Amino acid sequence: MEERELVIIGGGPAGYVAAIRAAQLGGRATVVEMETLGGTCLNRGCVPSKTLLHSAELYGIMKKSEQFGIMARDVSADLAKMQARKNTVIKTHVSGVESLLKGNKIEVVKGRARLLPSKQVEIESGDGQKQVIQAQKIILATGGKPISLPIPGADSPSGIINAEKILNLESVPKSMIMIGGGVIGIEMATILAKLGCQVSVVEMLPHILPLEDAELTSVLAKALKDDGMQLYEGTRVLQIEDSAGGKSVTISDGKPEQKLEAEVVAIAVGYRPSTDGLGLEEAGVKINKGAIQVNERMETSVPGIYAAGDATGGIMLAYVAMEEGIIAAENAMGRRATIDYQVVPRFTHSLLELASVGLTEEEAKSQGYEIKIGRFPFAANSIATILGERRGLIKIITESKYGQILGVHILGPRATELIAEATLAMKMEATVADIVATLHAHPSLSEAMHEAALDVTGETIHYPSKNR
Repeated sequence: MEERELVIIGGGPAGYVAAIRAAQLGGRATVVEMETLGGTCLNRGCVPSKTLLHSAELYGIMKKSEQFGIMARDVSADLAKMQARKNTVIKTHVSGVESLLKGNKIEVVKGRARLLPSKQVEIESGDGQKQVIQAQKIILATGGKPISLPIPGADSPSGIINAEKILNLESVPKSMIMIGGGVIGIEMATILAKLGCQVSVVEMLPHILPLEDAELTSVLAKALKDDGMQLYEGTRVLQIEDSAGGKSVTISDGKPEQKLEAEVVAIAVGYRPSTDGLGLEEAGVKINKGAIQVNERMETSVPGIYAAGDATGGIMLAYVAMEEGIIAAENAMGRRATIDYQVVPRFTHSLLELASVGLTEEEAKSQGYEIKIGRFPFAANSIATILGERRGLIKIITESKYGQILGVHILGPRATELIAEATLAMKMEATVADIVATLHAHPSLSEAMHEAALDVTGETIHYPSKNR
């Protein structure tokens, strides 16, 4: 039986990053991947969705280019060419991952892996051949897969699509009902809405993006509605049926039931750990509701077997998976590293970008904090005006006595880039006074962060503060 020092099952963000970190520490890593390196994020999630979103955003800008002094006639969207570019982007970065692994002398084995007792790994290749290797250490990084809903009609063979199918559509449907108003649902709905599809979003919880601050999601909801999207918040889907126009969805918000009609129905309500058939029970690895249980060192119930990424059922974000992979690899290589989830940024790319870190206003109040809040609208920011997108705001939530930053929430242009300053500030335990004392370039979107910090004490310069 062949032996390996470290076997990593899964070549997504957690897996390939863990392999690289192990190699940096002098380890010999073997990555087992049954599909394409890069995992869901690179092949079926983050990267392709943002690529199509960018194309859709450019299309939207070109349709209103006259306001920028550019006269463009007969602007149209070619979905086939958008998809071709998306595929090129994916291929480029998959090749990049392959090169990184090769450059770090990491062995890549194609096949489906399953755990056996005593840290043995069985690998079945595509041609049905099997081999068993003995591992000194193992990292499980098998990712996640879309959640299915127990709704009558949701398993229909026609007219039902998920996020991955949206990313590979050959044509834009005339209308779509999106079940799920979370990050994935809103991003997918935005892509199609920008390309001319009439979109309705049904979210069971009281507001879209339910993990985000309710004040900002209400502003985003209004913007989406103003741009033609229909939102049904606090609404349950009872049934999906075939109809003359495609699909009919019965919904209820506590009032009399109503039916929505559309060409297709999309279901995007998140991901669950992909651990089926992995042999966890046989190997003695404990799971909880399908998720691999790990400690702060990313170690499972079996010494020497670690897990990272979506398979652990924690915060299902690619950059969190990467950090978990690094922690798992360092511990597998003999170091003592622990994971810190205290400051994790979140983001959603929609009609307006929404990014956040830390507590929402509702969470801060429920945890007993006495808070002060600073706000600054992008309507008063010069770069936002130049970009032609003045909607949205920055909201800073602080603890009132010491000025500790509890949470920062940004809705507006390039919010995902802007949240990095807030994330670093919270990681370094900076206060709003520290942000106020930091010079921000002018003109820039980042000035809005400075002004929001000033607003905590009612001292905004470029907008009349309500906190005075």
